[in-house]
Amino acid sequence: MSPSQNQEFQEWWNKQREFLDNSDNALLTVEIRSPSAPDPTVQKGHTRSARQLSWLWRLKFHQLASSLGSVTNSLFYLFRTANRRIATSDSPSDSSSSRLYKIIRVFLVLVILLLVFELLAYFKGWHFSPPSVESAEALVETVYANWLDVRANYLAPPLQSLANVCIVLFLIQSVDRAVLVLGCFWIKIRKLKPVASVEYGPVNAENVEDFPMVLVQIPMCNEREVYQQSIAAVCIQDWPKERMLVQILDDSDELDVQLLIKAEVHKWQQKGAPILYRHRLIRTGYKAGNLKSAMSCDYVKDYEFVAIFDSDFQPAPDFLKKTIPYFKGNDDLALVQTRWSFVNKDENLLTRLQNVNLAFHFEVEQQVNGVFMNFFGFNGTAGVWRTKALEDCGGWMERTTVEDMDIAVRAHLCGWKFIYLNDVKCLCELPESYEAYKKQQHRWHSGPMQLFRLCFFDVLRSKVSVGKKANMIFLFFLLRKLILPFYSFTLFCIILPLTMFLPEAQLPAWVVCYVPGIMSILNILPAPRSFPFIVPYLLFENTMSVTKFNATISGLFKFGSSYEWIVTKKLGRSSEADLVAYGEKESDPLVDTSGLQRSSSESGLNELNKLESTKKTAKKRKNRLYRKELLLALILLTASLRSLLSAQGIHFYFLLFQGISFLVVGLDLIGEQIS
Repeated sequence: MSPSQNQEFQEWWNKQREFLDNSDNALLTVEIRSPSAPDPTVQKGHTRSARQLSWLWRLKFHQLASSLGSVTNSLFYLFRTANRRIATSDSPSDSSSSRLYKIIRVFLVLVILLLVFELLAYFKGWHFSPPSVESAEALVETVYANWLDVRANYLAPPLQSLANVCIVLFLIQSVDRAVLVLGCFWIKIRKLKPVASVEYGPVNAENVEDFPMVLVQIPMCNEREVYQQSIAAVCIQDWPKERMLVQILDDSDELDVQLLIKAEVHKWQQKGAPILYRHRLIRTGYKAGNLKSAMSCDYVKDYEFVAIFDSDFQPAPDFLKKTIPYFKGNDDLALVQTRWSFVNKDENLLTRLQNVNLAFHFEVEQQVNGVFMNFFGFNGTAGVWRTKALEDCGGWMERTTVEDMDIAVRAHLCGWKFIYLNDVKCLCELPESYEAYKKQQHRWHSGPMQLFRLCFFDVLRSKVSVGKKANMIFLFFLLRKLILPFYSFTLFCIILPLTMFLPEAQLPAWVVCYVPGIMSILNILPAPRSFPFIVPYLLFENTMSVTKFNATISGLFKFGSSYEWIVTKKLGRSSEADLVAYGEKESDPLVDTSGLQRSSSESGLNELNKLESTKKTAKKRKNRLYRKELLLALILLTASLRSLLSAQGIHFYFLLFQGISFLVVGLDLIGEQIS
């Protein structure tokens, strides 16, 4: 470059730097004065730039060190918590005498022995040049050669056949999920939804007779955390008081809880709410027995509709106005079911994963079945029944732990139709601890199998069409209630680990990764905010398969735990909107609270305060260990080590992360943590 060209370049460069300094307040200033002698300002500028870069790198290093420290502290806390739970576990949640636990324990011993055998063969180099029976010299070499022959000719073929059956079931269930999602898209595109023929306006003295008589039922049992908010939510319904009645069906066996609920009912009675308290002396049949007893009252025949809410549900004040109109003009309509919405869906990872599952259930399964089949399983709450339909199908029965599904099936076989309202939501609470969620899922998966065993021949003998019979038997019961937990547990927790030790039987990569990934994406579509949790969702669903499979087998073959009902633990979460609405109702000048104040004083306010204080002294809860999950974690981690020896990439990663998922759940490190 000539001196003149260099000078032009210097002038152009200085103008550019000056422009940048004036516009962006640049920290680096470089000015070239001559091609030969270095200018001191240039060196000064370079010195300042180096200092700034040094501070920048120091800042990045400090941030990295802070992140590593945070991760280290988290891991240390995790290991310390796990170690403490293992060391102090005197009452594990799983029974060590259960059949499934014993089978899994034998399976663990088997895979550990196989791993030791394979490690010995690996270090001998037999994986690369396996010995034959004829060429074997040492005893160990002969044993290994015979083992190769046995597993190739006798063990691998039946395992491959079982794997193929599970793969076929997996594909059928995946097609069913895909069809449901397509049906949901069709509903959205065509904007298909039920239309009410009437609409109820504001309540006044002139139009009271236009509102039908509605009975509202709240069955509960020892619900000390949630009874207040559920009672308040139904008592402030925007419905004529003389056209409704609230039944509090209390099955509590704790005296202090009974007295608390009675006091709450008495409080609302003093406010003018049409509410009464019922307590059974003979508590049989769980929730079904409770509802059956309430429906036997003589005054029930005066009410055309029955709305049912579980004790943790908080319906909006306009719930009845949004559901009852759909019955007008639809004399063959038995049920209007609404969607659940959760006040604590973002509380922890467990509630987020539950929200994904239930969002798919309501947005896709219930909506598609409601639009195209006029039938779906009643969710047991947040729904309104026609009283005549309940009587026509035989009323509530105590034969299963899923009385809601039982009465829905019988009503459908009697020719009644259902409507699902996806845009009407009722707030409720998700279980925040794994213990509560596990017990809930056990009941939800054992009950349908009890019901299937009891009503199978009733479905065959019913007068509904062949298509409806096929839908109920093959889709509603077998595919979605039996096959799904069966293949999930068998394929990913039994067959996949075994194929690592019997490599002659194989599971393709698309079965292990791609199809489950696609199905997880479809499941998570109704809850798009949960996309960051798609991998934990996939792993957690496979982890829950052991609980669901155990419950399904128990219900199908009438094992001891099949007819077990444990009330799901709630914490009494309330939404901000409910509290505001409740506060507005409390300040309503039309509600006379003077009688309440006198009544509370006369009935012994001090005694009530003592009962309230017992809420804080309830039985202490703690996190537990789950033995089945822990044993399966060891099985999967052992199989992942065997997969690593064979350099099977995708299988290794799946087994590793699935094993870690089982370990986290087995140590009860997901959900509510109690220190």
